[in-house]
Amino acid sequence: MWEAGREVVVGVDEVGRGSWAGPIMVGAAVVPRDRRVYRVRDSKLLTEAERERLFDRIAGWCTAWAVGAASHQECDTLGMADAQRLAARRALDALGVAPEAVLVDGTWDFVGLGCTQRVVRGDAACLSIAAASILAKVTRDRLMRGEAGHYPGYDFDFNKGYPCPRHKMALQGYGPTAIHRRSWIFMEHLAWGVPGSRAQGRLHPVDTAAEEVLSAG
Repeated sequence: MWEAGREVVVGVDEVGRGSWAGPIMVGAAVVPRDRRVYRVRDSKLLTEAERERLFDRIAGWCTAWAVGAASHQECDTLGMADAQRLAARRALDALGVAPEAVLVDGTWDFVGLGCTQRVVRGDAACLSIAAASILAKVTRDRLMRGEAGHYPGYDFDFNKGYPCPRHKMALQGYGPTAIHRRSWIFMEHLAWGVPGSRAQGRLHPVDTAAEEVLSAG
């Protein structure tokens, strides 16, 4: 893209699509041509501690970056595909620069701009997508760790809202919390909203906070 004369090239990646709880987030990153950060790679190939150590370095390295979110409520109301598009639009709007090209990880163009190019395994092959992946992952992980104390028993500090046996057991025992996505089909069979359920009627500021766009640059 640079060789073709595109100066503002934005890498985009998503986290949280498969989670049972919390927001979906999309990271967007513009990286400089003349500087590199060691160990930037797909966030899934790094440990949580490694991602945390890299976060500030990557944020300071990027020419511009942002993370956009769509809340669990928006995931339920809009559907996952439209919620992902919304999070991507919020991330790009928060960048503060006009993209000349957007590189999207995977085979689906969830950005929808005329200048978008899909890159299969882009998070492993493209620096800007890898940077966006780490920025989005760390931002979402921090939010979910912050929720762990409000919802003990769900292990959000470990699973970050993603499926795992202990998370499923908590749902079966207590029902979904205020930050769970109700649109997952198995949720219909859980005893949430039943008198005595710890999840009944619980609300928390994450309902609005997750809709905000976290940005820098």
